[in-house]
Amino acid sequence: MQIQTTPLPKAVLLDRDGVINVDSPDYILTPEQWNPIPGSLEAISRLTEAGIAVTIVSNQSALGRGMLDSLTFEAIHSKLMLSIEEAGGFITHASYCPHKPDDCCNCRKPKPGMLFETLDALSLPANQALFIGDSIRDVEAAHAANMPVELVQSGYGDAEMILEKSRLLVPSIKAYTDLAAAVDDLLGSI
Repeated sequence: MQIQTTPLPKAVLLDRDGVINVDSPDYILTPEQWNPIPGSLEAISRLTEAGIAVTIVSNQSALGRGMLDSLTFEAIHSKLMLSIEEAGGFITHASYCPHKPDDCCNCRKPKPGMLFETLDALSLPANQALFIGDSIRDVEAAHAANMPVELVQSGYGDAEMILEKSRLLVPSIKAYTDLAAAVDDLLGSI
């Protein structure tokens, strides 16, 4: 059995599209378009079993752009939650930013508003959480919140370019093929 040398985070904050589910440059606009990345639901289940709170922190500008109504968004979210629960996982908190990039809100990543909201909801300091995302915006938001961050390369963007830019902010950032690999490394053989 592997001995855990660094303390586990009390919470793992996850971006949604590209981390939990397959992303699309054309947005996820229907429940049928929401499909989990292989291994992601099981990874969330492992975090839950380890006693780590799992949350979602996701920009969803399709709402603000009028491409998606709130009922359809809720149907997508319900499919996500049910899929996670059926795999044995649990989402403690979910934060979504519905704003467009030019709305100048404080919640849309790369701003850290949703991360702070989530930390407040969990009554945790940033250093007891870990953010896992797939974009430079995710890394920038975590950096602004002074929160540890890791990358998965399962999103639709140029993974190597995202990693290069991320290392300018967080030189020691770890990058994994997907959420399952990140959780395997985090939990070891627990």
